[in-house]
Amino acid sequence: MYQIFVVEDDPIIARQVAGYLRDWGYQVQEARDFDNIMAEFAAFQPHLVLLDLKLPKYNGFHWCREIRKVSTAPILFITSAADNFNIVSAMNMGADDLIAKPFDLHVLSAKVEALLRRAYGYGAAAQVMAYGDLIYSPADAAVQKGEERAELTRNENRILQTLLESRGAIVSRDTLMVRLWESDSYIDENTLTVNVARLRKKLEGLGMDNMIQTKKGMGYLIP
Repeated sequence: MYQIFVVEDDPIIARQVAGYLRDWGYQVQEARDFDNIMAEFAAFQPHLVLLDLKLPKYNGFHWCREIRKVSTAPILFITSAADNFNIVSAMNMGADDLIAKPFDLHVLSAKVEALLRRAYGYGAAAQVMAYGDLIYSPADAAVQKGEERAELTRNENRILQTLLESRGAIVSRDTLMVRLWESDSYIDENTLTVNVARLRKKLEGLGMDNMIQTKKGMGYLIP
């Protein structure tokens, strides 16, 4: 079932669109916190985003840019200002299509179907993970918090992905070493310790102190 994230400031339009798409078999989530769209995006993992241009605090262009930093999921702009400037701006920022208000729900669903067919006939959207207001993209090997971003090495990326996939549970050092052995590099105890230390330093640089906890004699934990 395809998941669609509706980012629309008008609650009436948001409910109408969400209800209509659910009737067509889509799983739909409406944005609730317009100051923290990326955390909701990462938690929901949508296949497509319906994004209004006029939003509180930050407009749709801002969130389009942020989404494009971590995902290739199709973005369909919804706007009452469908002039040439906004159309060109939306496309230049990574949007896939645009629909003008007021719109027919049948036309909207046709555009949604076309974008999904185009995007997922050959693959799936890049996935991201959220930890508080930290956004992590395994595909890009990068973590981001607000405007700050840190690139990860291959080993750091695998460590963080393994820990987040097992969030709340202790991951043993042996498990992490096996995961790192998937690379062509020789991994020993000291190599793992160094990589964890470097990953921690990058996370601390984003204000995420103590995100990775050491459980002595057992392993590591992201609570």
